[in-house]
Amino acid sequence: MSNPLGFLGPTLTPPLMPYAGFRDADQAVGRLIEIYERNTAFIRQAFDDYVHGRLLPGQRVRACYPAVRIKVGTYQEVDSRLSYGHVVEPGTYLTTVTQPRLYGSYLREQIGLLLENHGVPVEIGESDTPIPLHFAFNEGEYVAAHHSTDLGNVLRDHFDVPDLKATDDAIVNGTWQGRGGEPEPLAPFTAPRVDYSLHRLQHYTATAPRHFQNFVLFTNYQFYIDEFCQWAREQLAQGEGGYTALVEPGNVITERGDAGKPGGPALSRMPQMPSYHLVRENHTGITLINIGVGPSNAKTITDHVAVLRPSAWLMLGHCAGLRTTQRLGDYVLAHGYVRQDHVLDDDLPLWVPVPPLAEIQVALEQAVAEVSGLSGWELKRIMRTGTVASIDNRNWELREQEPVQRLSQSRAIALDMESATIAANGFRFRVPYGTLLCVSDKPLHGELKLPGMASDFYRRQVSQHLHIGIRALESLREMPPARLHSRKLRSFLETAFQ
Repeated sequence: MSNPLGFLGPTLTPPLMPYAGFRDADQAVGRLIEIYERNTAFIRQAFDDYVHGRLLPGQRVRACYPAVRIKVGTYQEVDSRLSYGHVVEPGTYLTTVTQPRLYGSYLREQIGLLLENHGVPVEIGESDTPIPLHFAFNEGEYVAAHHSTDLGNVLRDHFDVPDLKATDDAIVNGTWQGRGGEPEPLAPFTAPRVDYSLHRLQHYTATAPRHFQNFVLFTNYQFYIDEFCQWAREQLAQGEGGYTALVEPGNVITERGDAGKPGGPALSRMPQMPSYHLVRENHTGITLINIGVGPSNAKTITDHVAVLRPSAWLMLGHCAGLRTTQRLGDYVLAHGYVRQDHVLDDDLPLWVPVPPLAEIQVALEQAVAEVSGLSGWELKRIMRTGTVASIDNRNWELREQEPVQRLSQSRAIALDMESATIAANGFRFRVPYGTLLCVSDKPLHGELKLPGMASDFYRRQVSQHLHIGIRALESLREMPPARLHSRKLRSFLETAFQ
């Protein structure tokens, strides 16, 4: 390879692995793994040479991500009920791939659907997108652990580093515009974008991406975490639900049958958004993340969880009830959102509606009925369906009457700081989403969230609320993926990969 960046000497690269056609998804994924592992090992070895002074001054090192490519020459008639697994018109489509072992099941499904729906081979080869040095290390290894400033040379003189100009959300935002002759996107995220988020997940949650499950709960209270961990250990001790382990921050693992013996010391300091994973085969378990307070946290975590392509995510949190007929402990099933959080305004304009998804709504309502023991007309005593407003000002009650008037005009029945953000990012990233909130105060009607009230409320209500969310996810897990991933989430020209 020639050196376009003007460094001394030719760029060191591994031998090119050209594109080859595959008609078997397992073989295609095997080739992706082969390319990725060879190329990342090449970069790590070159870095070791750099650290020990064996790399020549100005010597450039580069290896690229593997890629999946498909060329479709005709319009293909596919099952109109399918929301993904096929391209929409003739052309060449391509996506770069990272961590193919982590994404093995996902890649096999997506590639298998392309083969089934289009009847042409899928091509696997080496892209021209460089793997940044920081993304070439194995789990738990980092550049900072090896690099010494005493070595004198600048890393960027030798290796590719993360380039934010090539790492964005243009594909999922629907703003991607290719250059002439450039292949169309095959997947919603490029490999550098995925790597960026995988590293951020480890940082924010203190658990490795491989532990994340396909069914995700977000909450904003530690009480839910405590209840979840207690229930998870009971499931493991009893061998219930097919769950095999509980993973806590710091990658502390409690195996089935060892519920009283966690496999490592707890962290001395918790991360910003700790995550807990009740593991099940093929990532079909449940992940619970305490996102803390505010729309910024909600956007941050969903920006990164989205690259794992979860099957569904739900928000279980507390809210201010806005109607006199609501009581503390009542549930709110969101079917619409007033977005006053503002963190997604540039990515998803406010004029874009965020619709309710029937499959999620039904699962949540049925779970409330099942766990509470109520149904029909009686269920309305504890649950109301309506619009939820999310705001970026925690002390909105102090803003005289302007927010109250807007809330009334919107027909909102509850207000929080995270739900609209999580739902909007679910819509943006094509991840099925839903919200079930619990009324914890009624500031417009004189019932404020005071310490004594809150403690009593939490003791009574957290357990039931959490188990409703768990039951809803378990019922969604039983649903075929093609049915769960609604066509509502797809735009005119969509990527074939979910």
